[in-house]
Amino acid sequence: MAAFYRILCRAEAVIAGAFLLAMVVLIFTGGVARMLAMPLNWTTDIATCLFAWACFLCADIAWRNNGLMAIELVTARLPAAASAMLARVNLLLIAAFLVYAIIAGAELAWVSRARTFQGIPGVSYSWVTASMPAGAALLLITTLLKLRDTFRAPRAA
Repeated sequence: MAAFYRILCRAEAVIAGAFLLAMVVLIFTGGVARMLAMPLNWTTDIATCLFAWACFLCADIAWRNNGLMAIELVTARLPAAASAMLARVNLLLIAAFLVYAIIAGAELAWVSRARTFQGIPGVSYSWVTASMPAGAALLLITTLLKLRDTFRAPRAA
């Protein structure tokens, strides 16, 4: 299972990087085409879709690497046991929110399946809205692993 998770994390980083690079190329290509009086409006639309996916993928990468903003003004002054308990409660609240985001996002993706994305024929809006439950599921896995680690951490005496 650990090997699968490592592969998943690596694939997530590669896909996120590819999406970010593709967004830059698409926006640049659209700008050059517009300057040449041959606008390619679809480039911005596809970049928007890739942005939605990249946001969730990059959020999970940052969360896994403890790269998100944290305010430790209060928790740094608490005893170790109280700080650990507060961290667990915080992770449980985050997990509950992510479960809700998965359910609501899946419902949104299902409801928007018939809607076309930015009027592009044959491309469903669900491709964009599916980024929410997929990203929330990845974030939930990371959150549950962080929660597990709080129980495995050695207790301060």
